[in-house]
Amino acid sequence: MPQLLIEAPAGIGEGAKQQMMKRITEAVDAAFSQPDVRIWLREYQPGNVAQDGRIGAEPVRPLCFLEVPELSDLDAKREMVGVIHAAIAEAYEGLANTDETLILMNHYPLENAGWAGRLMAE
Repeated sequence: MPQLLIEAPAGIGEGAKQQMMKRITEAVDAAFSQPDVRIWLREYQPGNVAQDGRIGAEPVRPLCFLEVPELSDLDAKREMVGVIHAAIAEAYEGLANTDETLILMNHYPLENAGWAGRLMAE
């Protein structure tokens, strides 16, 4: 049930997308051991992204949102974030400012998440 949304510039090839998503899925699986990992890639032309009020003035800084169950293991989070960052950096090398990729995690208690018609806590 972990869901990821990656916002990044358009321009990487299908092979780079596939490799990035495979690595990220493996990292999320290792951290959560939850089924149904989905990654939503939203790509933007640089002219449609403003950073610090300037459009197209610098390479886009990717953004990744994780909508996931609670995870209290800081080491698992740290490892997962490192792999996600590295996968995005490799895929978008030369197209984006991946040194400043922001990864935000929204954690949900299992009693506040439903999957396949039931609460995840059940």
